[in-house]
Amino acid sequence: MAHVRCRWCNLKNPLYVAYHDSEWGIPQHDDRKLFELLLLESFQAGLSWETILNKRRNFAAAFDAFDPNLIQHYGIEKIQSLMNDPTIIRNRRKIEAVIRNAGVFLGIQKEWGSFDSYIWHFTLGEPIYEISQVTSSLSDCISADLKERGMRFVGSTIIYSYLQAIGIIYSHDSDCFLHKDA
Repeated sequence: MAHVRCRWCNLKNPLYVAYHDSEWGIPQHDDRKLFELLLLESFQAGLSWETILNKRRNFAAAFDAFDPNLIQHYGIEKIQSLMNDPTIIRNRRKIEAVIRNAGVFLGIQKEWGSFDSYIWHFTLGEPIYEISQVTSSLSDCISADLKERGMRFVGSTIIYSYLQAIGIIYSHDSDCFLHKDA
C-alpha cells in the first residue's frame, strides 16, 4: 500500500515526492543549505514551489552552487547573464534581491556566528508543530526583522514557507505518513 502524503505533493513528480519525503520539514542547520532554500523561496513568490523545485539544479548552476560569498558580488554583467538564462526564473527584481540578500545573510552570519544560530533562536532551537497556515506571528516577526536588515522578497508568506522547508515549522498533514505531533 502506498504512503499517504501531504495534499500539496504532486505524486506524479518524482522530484517533488523525494523533496517531500526526505527534505521538507526536516530541521536544517547547514548555513549553505539555509541560504539555498532562502534563495529558492524568494524566487517562488507568485509561483508554485514545484516550478522552483523543477529548476533547482539550474538555479544551482546559475548561482554558483548557492554560495552567498560569490553571489553578493554579482554585478551588471552577471545580472544580464542571469536575465538571459532560460533555465531559471528571469525576474530582475528577484535576481537583484538575491544579490542583496546574500550580503545581508553574510552579515547575519558574522553577527550571530552562523545563520543557523540566528534563524533557530526565534524558537529557542525547537520546531513548532502546526498545519494549515500560510503565515503566523513567527513568520511575521522574522519577515520584519529580515526586512529591517535589508532583505527583499521575504514577506511573511515566503518566510512561513521557508520555515516549513527548513523544519522550524513542522507541517505535515495529519494524514501524511510523516506527520507527528509535538
